[in-house]
Amino acid sequence: EARAQARNGLYRWHNEYNVETLKRPGNEPYDSPDDAVDRMAFAEDATAVIGTPDDLVSRIRDLYELTGGFGAVIGFAHDWANPEHTFRSWDLIARHVVPEVKGMLAPMRASQRYVIENRESFERAREAVVTKIMENDRAAAALSVAPTARMPMGVGNNPDVSGDVAAVGSDEPTDPAA
Repeated sequence: EARAQARNGLYRWHNEYNVETLKRPGNEPYDSPDDAVDRMAFAEDATAVIGTPDDLVSRIRDLYELTGGFGAVIGFAHDWANPEHTFRSWDLIARHVVPEVKGMLAPMRASQRYVIENRESFERAREAVVTKIMENDRAAAALSVAPTARMPMGVGNNPDVSGDVAAVGSDEPTDPAA
């Protein structure tokens, strides 16, 4: 998708601006828009990144490793894509690339791992909360009116409030006489 969005603008930018207007020494025109993308972004010595946010993260990390570190990455706006696609590209960089390379996602990933590794504790806590709610007739009645609207969790995780308290967290049928 990024390739398709950038190909024509990159081709014109290079051939019309860099080669014809600036007459930069050593710059030769590209044969086609696809040739422009291949040589600018996918050749061994490519300086542009055309692809996904993960592609840009990978390139930045490669440069960091190659150089031993640096202070900043500067992005250029070349109008290779139309304004809508260009804006979307910068938005993806701001929302995905910058947080990744600055390490801002590490705490979220650690939290996710913690929840996954401690799922049993969270399930026991949920069951205790539901049990407590079901022990209070008014709370159980309020919950049974519109359980999905009142529970701050997905529908698949909502407790079955149609049965007895003993049924919460259990697959066993309840005995009304007990």
